Amino acid sequence: MSEHKHWSEWLAERVIAEKKEPYVITSGITTSGPAHLGTLCEFLFPDSIRRELEKRGKKVTFYFLADILDAFDSVPVAMESHKSALEPHLGKPLCDVPDPTGKGPSFGDHFLEEVKVLMQGFGVKAQVLRMNDLYSEGKFDGWARFYLKNEAEAKRIVEETSGKQEKKDWSPIMPICAQCGRIATTRVLEHNAVAGEVEKYAEGSGPTGDITYFYACDKDVKYTKGCGYRGSNAIADHRYKIVWRLHWPTWKQIFQTSIEGAGMDHHTKGGSEDTCKEITLKLMKADYHIPFKYGFILFQGKKYSKSKGIGMGVSDLVRLVPPEIIKYMLVKPDLEENVDINPTAESMLKTMEDFQKASELAGKDREALNRHERKMAIAYELSAEKLNWKAGFLDVLLYYQIYHDWEEVAKKTGDREGAMYLRPHIEEWIARDFMPDDYRFKYQPGAIKPGDAAIRLVASLSDGMDALAIHNAVFEFAKANGIEPKKLFADLYQALLGKERGPRLGKLIAALGVSRVKKDLGVA
Repeated sequence: MSEHKHWSEWLAERVIAEKKEPYVITSGITTSGPAHLGTLCEFLFPDSIRRELEKRGKKVTFYFLADILDAFDSVPVAMESHKSALEPHLGKPLCDVPDPTGKGPSFGDHFLEEVKVLMQGFGVKAQVLRMNDLYSEGKFDGWARFYLKNEAEAKRIVEETSGKQEKKDWSPIMPICAQCGRIATTRVLEHNAVAGEVEKYAEGSGPTGDITYFYACDKDVKYTKGCGYRGSNAIADHRYKIVWRLHWPTWKQIFQTSIEGAGMDHHTKGGSEDTCKEITLKLMKADYHIPFKYGFILFQGKKYSKSKGIGMGVSDLVRLVPPEIIKYMLVKPDLEENVDINPTAESMLKTMEDFQKASELAGKDREALNRHERKMAIAYELSAEKLNWKAGFLDVLLYYQIYHDWEEVAKKTGDREGAMYLRPHIEEWIARDFMPDDYRFKYQPGAIKPGDAAIRLVASLSDGMDALAIHNAVFEFAKANGIEPKKLFADLYQALLGKERGPRLGKLIAALGVSRVKKDLGVA
């Protein structure tokens, strides 16, 4: 049955087989713009593995690292109105760029707060750590000294694995300028590190005497320029960051990572994963974590981009559908499969219908399910503790469109708790006019005078008939009277809604009540 397993199962089993408990899962992102579905993968996928490990009674910790020591390289579309205030800070670490809204301590923290709120909404259990705090606490200092001691070998591995030749002044570290505060425009001129004492550095404790480096802030990058300042710092001053291709393997050693994933772009030939592995095994001479890769999250066929505004923000999506639906949509496919999100009403409704079917499979013996059913069941269990509504989303939408009264909707659906859970999403659909065409209607009986056949059909209906019985009655009446069913349906929709199409007719009439429809159409 191994071929039937969900990716979270076989990754959890691999961790148990290859690593020692307690297990550590790590992941990280740079919060340089609003969260999107690609951002979600960075915490939903690791958290799914955490859940599977804990289900097996294992001790595991998930560390989520906010890399807000990265350089601020562009103003995202969402912050366009603050462009004039932000542009002077281009090139600085995100944690040193003021939040123009005044809501957070920094620009990086502004978007990190959004991620924290989302993690809470998605039920993710992780220790969220800010990279600037870890550097300030000296967590990276021992490894910075290690890389400076082994600069030539580190550079050789980076060049060999990336397939790119680095500049002569390449350095393992990026200083933060003492004058302008930028990190993107600095370069190391020289340092006093001497090769040797490798074991001491690798432990992270550092030597007795610290390493001093001299730097110039004179690099011009596409989006900003250096100020020309020259200065020096010691590693212990914590005014630096290790370059990405060394920084990534470093945090895995600091946290003793058991498993960490990354997108396909990191795993292509010459990508960061190749460098990470070689640095860990050949330079650090350390054990390697279990890597896994996942496909791209696409938005209508295009790769999501925070800076270019491609893709609906997650905050928008969670207003339209419950968070468990979004999670289900992402964790159900095979891990390396690209997921193309097309946030139309039709596709969202289809996913919600699939989710409700999956809820019926959850809890059943996994070995008795076929591969597709197993994926559905496990994706559901990873996404929700329980189904928060019993009435269908479309049914709740239909009742609200008719009655515009949530108390009446609760009564009609017989699912008060579920109706109230879905209420904010239904109201958002209406406010955004996000509804499918068939549900864009106003009940206006008699707006178009019903034909004789429509009148006789309504007269033949009985109180208490359910949606299916009404639906079948229309077809039977059409057949018995030699009428094309399509025409009869159109006449009935026009009589009730003033348009030729609408929600399923049986459901519509059942929701309204046969006696009410008869009265409103003047049928005896």
